[in-house]
Amino acid sequence: MRDPSTHLRRAAVAWAVLSVLGVLGVVLLLGPHMPPGRGTVEASEQTTANILIASIMLPIAIALWLFFAVALTTFRQRGDQLEDGPPLIGNARVQATWVAGTTLIVLFLAAFGTYTLIEPAKGAAGGGQGSDPLVTPAGKALRVQVIGQQWAWTFRYPAYGGFETTHLVLPVDRLVEFHVTALDVVHSFWAYELGVKADAVPGADNVAFVTPHKLETFSIRCAEVCGLWHGYMSTHGEVVDASAFSAWAQSEKAATALATRVLPTYAHTYYPDPPRRAG
Repeated sequence: MRDPSTHLRRAAVAWAVLSVLGVLGVVLLLGPHMPPGRGTVEASEQTTANILIASIMLPIAIALWLFFAVALTTFRQRGDQLEDGPPLIGNARVQATWVAGTTLIVLFLAAFGTYTLIEPAKGAAGGGQGSDPLVTPAGKALRVQVIGQQWAWTFRYPAYGGFETTHLVLPVDRLVEFHVTALDVVHSFWAYELGVKADAVPGADNVAFVTPHKLETFSIRCAEVCGLWHGYMSTHGEVVDASAFSAWAQSEKAATALATRVLPTYAHTYYPDPPRRAG
């Protein structure tokens, strides 16, 4: 029987080769297709984070697969031997290495995630930050209110008379300030390709920032189970150029003028009438 250290060296070489090839595959082949894409700074940072996490986790997974493969093929009992092997008391070096390695990985990911949420996008992390965001991005933002209700999304544009529509249209290369709320139960506004996700809570104003940099159609979903038709609470939004957005907004304002007159005055939150109608 070969010395166990021989198996360890061979496994280490195999792990190194497979890890390098695997990480290159993640970065070069899988990376360009990682969600949610590069349409916004927020989405791009999330995509980079997904690539990084996959690149870190793959070598760990390969090590576990190799361990099982070596253990099952090399150290299993053969023939008529049915006795248990000698008991393993433990290996302080392996245990210390495992604890130290996993601790460093967790701390690195925590630091990287915190930096990604705050610094590159200057606070516009795409996630709801409540009514008083910790960091507000520089620049004049287009305010759009997102209203969740069973089972649809509607959107109000206070800069254009406060009209409300079922269509979410955004101008490219302009900072957008979402104010996310709900009328009945808790929903979650998830603009997938924009990298935006924020809870929609009745009576609460949840602020999220994003700047679209790509002309595209993006999907909108509810990411919180909100009732019987939760799975159908989805739609699409569109990022268009500035002139197309201005023309659309003026057209929607005119088309919904009669309905806008009977809407409540624009506010950060609304309460249903009668109260607690979904309770």
